[in-house]
Amino acid sequence: MEIADLLKLQTQVLWAAFAVATAFGFIAQRTHFCTMGAISDIVNMGDWTRMRMWGMAVGVAMVGFYAMAWLGWIDPGKAIYTTGRIVWLSALVGGSLFGFGMVLASGCGSKTLVRIGAGSLKSLVVFFVMGLAAFATLRGVFGVLRVNTVDTVAFDVAAGGAIPAWIASGFGSNPALTGLVMAVLVGGGLVVWALMGPEFRSINNVVGGLGIGLVIVLMWWVSGRLGFVPEHPETLDAVYLGSNTGRMESLTFTAPMAYTLDWLIFFSDKSKVLTFGVVTVAGVVVGALVCALIEGSFRWEGFRSTQDTALHIAGAALMGVGGVTALGCTVGQGLSGLSTLSFVSVVAVTGIVLGAIASLRFQMWLLDRE
Repeated sequence: MEIADLLKLQTQVLWAAFAVATAFGFIAQRTHFCTMGAISDIVNMGDWTRMRMWGMAVGVAMVGFYAMAWLGWIDPGKAIYTTGRIVWLSALVGGSLFGFGMVLASGCGSKTLVRIGAGSLKSLVVFFVMGLAAFATLRGVFGVLRVNTVDTVAFDVAAGGAIPAWIASGFGSNPALTGLVMAVLVGGGLVVWALMGPEFRSINNVVGGLGIGLVIVLMWWVSGRLGFVPEHPETLDAVYLGSNTGRMESLTFTAPMAYTLDWLIFFSDKSKVLTFGVVTVAGVVVGALVCALIEGSFRWEGFRSTQDTALHIAGAALMGVGGVTALGCTVGQGLSGLSTLSFVSVVAVTGIVLGAIASLRFQMWLLDRE
């Protein structure tokens, strides 16, 4: 492959990623897909409908990911969530910070982008604060603190970070087949569980769960199949085109917000090029905007009070720090990470849920004081 062909393929990968992210934004806006909302519905009302939608999305993504791995289209070990370094404390602490912050900020990173597309100016503030905090945790002062504290508490697994790889290594079974069987059992079980709820079985809910799950699968295909080059013409190394991490990627939004700010601020710097993360951030906003305009739900929205402003800013900062520390957000570790059956993703999602519950209790305490 010549350099010109490589650049052409990279452009195709970025356009494909933008298109899939646009679909995510459209579906999320149309179906009100929201992880924070799902947890809030359970805690405050005992309603599991949106959690069933989330569970279906994870199940579909899980089966799709390992079906592609079984077909040989992608390599599960090349995802950032399946590396052999198990940073469990970073995942737990970062996830908890993110979960607490997303409740204060009225939604996670993906919901923030969707709300921007629907006209929320306060979500635009959340975006800038979250992106700045994420950048500081990637390369700045919080990054130094992260590397020297929670990141040091980890262990290494030769088989990688995916649970099916552990099982295959322990029993000497075929990794691809083991992954597919486990994905069908766990992911299929989640889909069945979702459909068992009578209140869930509406077109809107099923489209939300199925659509978001397929979007995650498509993004893995774009990055891991379409964008994979076995041998770069200059370095002779295998590369994933457009990747910020150098590995196979699907949707995630915390670090990409930082990359987006970096690209916007240093646009004239020729070394700052469009990447997978940047185009997906833009795609979600565009998709939500199109949906909001079509359904007539676009509304300008601002902060209600000084306290509302302070809580959103604090929540955004916690999400930026926590999302990078945990190696992903509710979409990154939640949907994309869990689709790989990564142990670290399970820990991170546990932290996110616990943090969100604690934050919901905190908000109730604030309301009681008023």
